[in-house]
Amino acid sequence: MPNTKKKIVEVLNLKRLQKSLLSGKKEMRVPEDVKEGHFAVVAVDERFIVPLSFLTHPSFLRLLEQAAEEYGFHHRGALNLPCRPTELHRILAEETPSN
Repeated sequence: MPNTKKKIVEVLNLKRLQKSLLSGKKEMRVPEDVKEGHFAVVAVDERFIVPLSFLTHPSFLRLLEQAAEEYGFHHRGALNLPCRPTELHRILAEETPSN
């Protein structure tokens, strides 16, 4: 049962992150290169602008789960992802999921 409870907590945390990204708090300053419908992430030292549609992409969701475990949710600015830029390039090159 501990693994089931851990998985439920992970899913709830991921849902909270998705909701936060989708709601887009207006009082926060967003860099000009981050257009509506996108968000910023960092892989090692490379910054990426990612469409919100990737919040349902299985490979990207796995990265978000790993980021939640490694870094938590309590930070501002671009999300740090625990992967190499080449891995993120590969994921972003995959077909964007339809809504």
